Amino acid sequence: MIKRSLTVSTNTHYSKVTAFKKRSTVVQEYERAVIFRLGRLVRGGAAGPGIFFIIPCIDTYSKVDLRTVSFDVPPQEILSRDSVTVAVDAVVYFRISNATVAVSNVEDYARSTRLLAATTLRNVLGTKNLSEILSERESISHVMQSNLDEATDPWGVKVERVEIKDVRLPVQLQRAMAAEAEATREARAKVIAAEGEKSASRALKEAADVIADSSSALQLRYLQTLGSIAAEKNSTIVFPVPMELFRDLINNGKHRRES
Repeated sequence: MIKRSLTVSTNTHYSKVTAFKKRSTVVQEYERAVIFRLGRLVRGGAAGPGIFFIIPCIDTYSKVDLRTVSFDVPPQEILSRDSVTVAVDAVVYFRISNATVAVSNVEDYARSTRLLAATTLRNVLGTKNLSEILSERESISHVMQSNLDEATDPWGVKVERVEIKDVRLPVQLQRAMAAEAEATREARAKVIAAEGEKSASRALKEAADVIADSSSALQLRYLQTLGSIAAEKNSTIVFPVPMELFRDLINNGKHRRES
């Protein structure tokens, strides 16, 4: 009887000590805890969300946030393929896809991803011409996202999106491009004006041919001209000329052209 009491008392004391040694910790829905016991990764992957227990002085853990985060890539001085220096910056969105790998395979996944993003930006844009950098931002962003995602996969990082924010050109190059654009607009305006004059000349020639072939059309045009002159407020005196005189002049002109 005494032995049984001692056994029960000993077991109760042991359970109290064991419970005292364990400490509870809570992680949020968007977090995971990677636990190490005596330096070795605890089996079962990352703990959470919810409550989990660790043994003080034996277990250590690292919390990992699984939410999507973003960072700015500082402006990078890049020499394009056509030897133009531009400053380009970007923004990168990423999240942790595997908390265990992100903690055990890389020392600082966030800093490593930032450095790799800057390097990838320089490498990708270094293969493009200036015109491609200015006009193909979407495709460049897609290439950067694909390259970054592939490189950071062993770190447990998923790169979701990359956006080119700004492309800054040297001041002299901006002035040269503005002058070129202005010259292009002026040349286009001259071409349009020349086409308009050509069309107007063709229409006038067709109208002159119609008037020359029809005496009634000539007379109608003559009357319209007299009406427009009379409608103006001026002191001009108009003396109508017989249409036969115009007809004789037109016929003489035709004979001269034919001869």
